[in-house]
Amino acid sequence: MLGVNKPKTKLGKWLEKRGITNVWLQKTSGLSKNTVTDLTFTAKHAPNQRTMQKVLKALRQIDPNVKSDDFWSM
Repeated sequence: MLGVNKPKTKLGKWLEKRGITNVWLQKTSGLSKNTVTDLTFTAKHAPNQRTMQKVLKALRQIDPNVKSDDFWSM
């Protein structure tokens, strides 16, 4: 499995804890594979507002109470 020993971002840890794959997030959000990989493994990657909205819309299918502050500092 790729990325197993890589340090993860808050988003990456959240997904892993719930058994959600990057592929699921990619398909559900409509984001590219590279963007999802950056969001889950690159702590310095700060997404723009539109990307955040796409991620949150997808994640709210799992947890309706999720908010951007759970993953990114504003």
